[in-house]
Amino acid sequence: IDVVLGNASETDQRRLADNEPLLKKLAKLESIRVLGGDEEAPLSATTLVGDMQVLVPMAGLIDKDAELARLDKEIGKLEGEVKRVGGKLGNAGFVDKAPAEVIDKERAKLAEAEQAKARLVEQRERIASL
Repeated sequence: IDVVLGNASETDQRRLADNEPLLKKLAKLESIRVLGGDEEAPLSATTLVGDMQVLVPMAGLIDKDAELARLDKEIGKLEGEVKRVGGKLGNAGFVDKAPAEVIDKERAKLAEAEQAKARLVEQRERIASL
């Protein structure tokens, strides 16, 4: 199995370099590579680790329906998170009483969940178009 990493930070890339042999052995991977900045990601099963995308190219390895169901489940979780955090931030009582750093943290959570959801929706659309 090959793995492709997208949106990998310098820290992620250092960790990969330090642990690549171990990761390959434990996960029985043939290769791990990092996408270049302008390189198009192959059609893949995708999961997110922070902001980094971990992609397993589909190339006949993955059941399309199962992958769509998995993505739907992850998207549903993220929609729940967006609704929950958005509800908190929409509550005037919370916003008035909470310290500024707590509100900033919740806003960051909301932005992160919305970005992750958008990436997964895009991936779902690509797989559904097969």
